[in-house]
Amino acid sequence: MILSTRQPSSAAPLVLVYAALVLYASLYPFSGWRWPPGPSVGALLALPWPPWRDPFDVSANVLGYMPLGALLYVAQVRAGRSLWPAALMAVLAPALLSYATEVTQQFLPRRVPSLVDWSLNVAGAAAGAAGAALMQGLGLLQRWQVVRERWFVRDSAGGLSLLALWPVALLFPTPVPLGLGHVGQHLRAALTSLFEDAPWASGLHALLQGTEALATPLSPLSEALAQMFGLMAPCLVAMSVVRRGWRRAAMVLGLLAVGLGTTTLSTALGFGPAHALAWITPWSLPALALGTLLALASAWLDLRLSAGLGLAVLGALVVLVGQAPADPYFVESLQAWEQGRFIRFHGLALWIGWLWPYAAMAWLLSRLGARAEK
Repeated sequence: MILSTRQPSSAAPLVLVYAALVLYASLYPFSGWRWPPGPSVGALLALPWPPWRDPFDVSANVLGYMPLGALLYVAQVRAGRSLWPAALMAVLAPALLSYATEVTQQFLPRRVPSLVDWSLNVAGAAAGAAGAALMQGLGLLQRWQVVRERWFVRDSAGGLSLLALWPVALLFPTPVPLGLGHVGQHLRAALTSLFEDAPWASGLHALLQGTEALATPLSPLSEALAQMFGLMAPCLVAMSVVRRGWRRAAMVLGLLAVGLGTTTLSTALGFGPAHALAWITPWSLPALALGTLLALASAWLDLRLSAGLGLAVLGALVVLVGQAPADPYFVESLQAWEQGRFIRFHGLALWIGWLWPYAAMAWLLSRLGARAEK
């Protein structure tokens, strides 16, 4: 059975995003590139069998490729392909991607290429494709298509992709709960390193140091506003794709639950289950309550008005988060991610957390010219 293609599938853009993040996570930290000693060009293409295996690596390699296989299968089926060609593409494409990254890892001293890793990646993609095929056989994908037609307006694939990526972005530690887009200090460091030998580098360094010095601890009110805007931002993205009325209100409550749960999970991963709720401050609950009420009040707004309001909220969020310095607890949490086992998922959440607000702005700008739908 071939699914209806009345609306573009959100699986297609998610495939591209997920594949890019897999590449980043597989080749991180992108330092120390060198020609591997000894092997000839032909030998580089033969992946070695590792003398040891880490049980965590085994599960990570399988689980990491399962979503890619599932998304590829769904995207192929939605494009009109039948079961077996879609399943074949959903396994072959991840297999080629995994093989390319494993070969490339031989040029990185901190990465260990492995035939076992490639096999596990292929197995994960096959399991993901099989799971998606089973869902199709049970009619679940078709039911999702019916629900999508009832809940979402046309051309909603980009917005749905952003909403699907929002919880992933929240998994990486943020300086303020729900405060995505904290990329300023990393841009300053990259610019300083890039132009350090330029004749005018001293002036640029002084300018960048000056902007860094402006970052002072946020006041409780500013921190509360950042959390409020951090919740409202995905809600207003949802307003741009969900039909007006009670469906939008239900989406707001669902995003609230996802935001609270993901932020709690991120804190537990960074500091331990005993400190899972450490992110909650005296200002957090009032800020989130107010953000929820404002988002619910916008559930009946016109699509264009919702998009304009979302742009304003995202702009305010980026400005507030950009002023937040890295406190000691934030730095400690980053170290747990970047130096511990979370390094395997470093790229999956880091770049999404940095870029999600800007991608959401671009999406909402595109929605300003969209045809109004009820």
